[in-house]
Amino acid sequence: MQPNFKTSTWWLNSLNDTLLYLGVDNTGLSEENASLRLQKFGDNRFVNRNTKPIWRQLLSRFRNPLILLLLFASGVSAFMGEISNFVIISVLVFFSVLLDFFQEHKAGKAADQLRQSVSVHTSVLRDGQTKNFSVSKIVPGDIVLLSAGDMIPADGRVLDAKDFFVKQALLTGETYPVEKHSGEVNSDTNDITEASNAVFMGTSVISGSAKVLIVNTGLNTAMGAIADNLNLSPPPNSFEIGTEKFGILIMRMTVLLVLFVLLVNAILLKPWLDSFLFAVALAVGLTPELLPMVISVTLSRGAMMMAKKKVIVKQLSSIQNLGSMDTLCTDKTGTLTEAKIKLEKHVNPEGKTDQRVLELAYLNSFFETGLKSPLDEAILEHEEISVKLWTKIDEVPFDFERRRVSVLLDQSETKKRMLVVKGAPEEIIRLCTNYETEKESIQPVDKNALEKIRTVYTSLEKEGFRVLGIAWREENLEHKHAVVSDETELTLSGFAAFLDPPKESAKTALSALNEIGVVVKIITGDSELVTQHVCTELEIPIQGILTGKELETMDDSALNIQVESTNLFCRMNPSQKNRIILALKQRGHVVGYLGDGVNDAPSLHSADVGLSVDSAVDVAKEAADMILLDHDLRVLYDGVQEGRRTFGNIMKYIMMGTSSNFGNMFSMAGAALFLPFLPMLPTQILLNNFLYDLSEVPIPLDEVDKEELKFPRVMDISFIRNFMLTIGPISSAFDFLTFYVMLTILNANEALFQTGWFVESLCTQVLVIFIIRTRGNPLKSRPHRLLAIVSLSVAAIGAFLPFTSVGTYFGLVPPPLEFYLILASMVVIYLVIVESVKQIFYYVHDQKMKLLRQGS
Repeated sequence: MQPNFKTSTWWLNSLNDTLLYLGVDNTGLSEENASLRLQKFGDNRFVNRNTKPIWRQLLSRFRNPLILLLLFASGVSAFMGEISNFVIISVLVFFSVLLDFFQEHKAGKAADQLRQSVSVHTSVLRDGQTKNFSVSKIVPGDIVLLSAGDMIPADGRVLDAKDFFVKQALLTGETYPVEKHSGEVNSDTNDITEASNAVFMGTSVISGSAKVLIVNTGLNTAMGAIADNLNLSPPPNSFEIGTEKFGILIMRMTVLLVLFVLLVNAILLKPWLDSFLFAVALAVGLTPELLPMVISVTLSRGAMMMAKKKVIVKQLSSIQNLGSMDTLCTDKTGTLTEAKIKLEKHVNPEGKTDQRVLELAYLNSFFETGLKSPLDEAILEHEEISVKLWTKIDEVPFDFERRRVSVLLDQSETKKRMLVVKGAPEEIIRLCTNYETEKESIQPVDKNALEKIRTVYTSLEKEGFRVLGIAWREENLEHKHAVVSDETELTLSGFAAFLDPPKESAKTALSALNEIGVVVKIITGDSELVTQHVCTELEIPIQGILTGKELETMDDSALNIQVESTNLFCRMNPSQKNRIILALKQRGHVVGYLGDGVNDAPSLHSADVGLSVDSAVDVAKEAADMILLDHDLRVLYDGVQEGRRTFGNIMKYIMMGTSSNFGNMFSMAGAALFLPFLPMLPTQILLNNFLYDLSEVPIPLDEVDKEELKFPRVMDISFIRNFMLTIGPISSAFDFLTFYVMLTILNANEALFQTGWFVESLCTQVLVIFIIRTRGNPLKSRPHRLLAIVSLSVAAIGAFLPFTSVGTYFGLVPPPLEFYLILASMVVIYLVIVESVKQIFYYVHDQKMKLLRQGS
């Protein structure tokens, strides 16, 4: 190790010192050496998932305050000689925790495998061969090969570069790409903007290629140093905020009921230990302790189902956002069109076919080192054009502000040097002072000529062609570098016109998305004429058009209004795309963004759910929440439906937990007012709660009604609270009816009363699942077979448990036959009433929502 090596400004060290410091040469590492370094430095990431061993993950589940309280209570029971209470409470707590842990761990493992399947990879020299590795396995001393569109995996020193331009705005705020070179930096500054021989993790390659020696990985990178001081967790989305509010609502009710029970029992001078155990068990019974497991399992199952439909989920919470999405923003190419672009015409400024236009376009695309666009690929299919006489000197890479690319070429035989420029037609025309005619004469661009030139390319766009302007200028032989300022006083050679036919499937997919409440807005860099033509072909009604130039003059408040009535955004650069996304979110929309290019990364970050495709560049895939394995809106439609199914099943658990469960716990608290004994033993409450939780485990497998998939939904706490306050009291009313039957009709003693209510409480809680799981008729909406089997089995277990030795151990006694006859009639009446009230509740709610939509 070099004692004088500058670690904070490592790019200032000589290359020899750097190689010596890393203990490598410039041929790369061996697999064995890389493996040892991976153990030493760890994975190349900021946060390692699942670093704790399984036993520690399991133990962490016991940090739940209610679990600790139960274990403390069981310890007190053992100390007081209540060994049976100690055993029962401990076993039930252990099985509840184990059930939660097993389901969530299994779901998390499956989700992590899906994430790994779309992890970003990079090319690395190992054992003298080029191999592909996940960026997380890159180590200091590795040599990586980078090209246009790649995300830079770690901080490194440039060993070799060819027209290598990097966008590092994420780290430095620089707007334009920066060219990187090999060699030493003649400066002592510690500013990374001056590090022209170094690249940094998280930035992206715009053009060219390079060989890079990795110096720092993970938290030791420049990005890692920032990340280490920041909260890396993304801001909570609407679903996470909703579940947090739901938890607060339940916690408040739990605290109130527990304090109420303790106060009443203290006034009635009941045994303090029994009262304490009852209050704690009551809290457990009311708390939806399986909610994290149900959410995790449901989201993970949703991710696996979406994978079967060719959608890979990287961020589990994004599944709910996809289901809640009401606005989808997408580019035109590849989504609405086939992305099978063909060069159909190459015309001069007079509109006549000209071979010279094709030759210049081919030279530009051939020698350009940036990421090849579909337009470049269409041009390069014309292999009849020869490039043998030309040599590339330099280039000015494409960027989304200039919207053009230039290459400086040399033809040694004719001693001719020429700058060839290709780009957006309006930008190219603006830079031209001359144009070529059919007779190869050069004419100045005056007012009349300018009008005719614009007529040529606009007529092509009206026909649906995507147009590029082709221009050139001669340079002297001493001109060795191309810079942006060279792109002036150009001569317009003509236009290349491309055709990208609309997708057959796009029309039906757009119609299907519209039917389920998803509005599609097109945001593209193409002209408004081309985009309108595609919309006409696909029968997309055009509500409003906004161009980049018009958007530039708007402030945020004006844009917030404009985005509602506009569905075509044309000639947009990356920052303008991002402004549109933020404006839509500001208006309260849940926004999805579908993009696959370097320029799409900011919008993918800003959207509620970022969507990309497996053929996208690394930067886009890294920024996205989901990856579509097929660039087709039909795949996205299936993904939206699965997202809504997932959300629907999570809501089922929440709705049941806040209605029947709340009603039963409220009854327990109320019973404490007039009963001389506990209405149910603490261990019986825990057993009741455990069996109820068991019946809800298959909920993630359940089907969701088609009506629930027709519109986007978000978690509405006021809706949940209103449902709880409507259905909960019905459950309490039947509980009090049970009290009357047990005390008056059956003359029950303490043990029989507790048994009767245990059975009634469990049966009503479990069987009402079939009512609450659907907005419609429960006889027509069939539950998943496993949910039905488990729920009915749990109800049967609860009914027959008092006749078993296990039931005796829990203090249950066999009820008389007439109890079961009364119970059966009560359960049927209860379910009918809940169904009737549920229908009224949803009708009133739907009418309110309809009025709100009409008012807005």
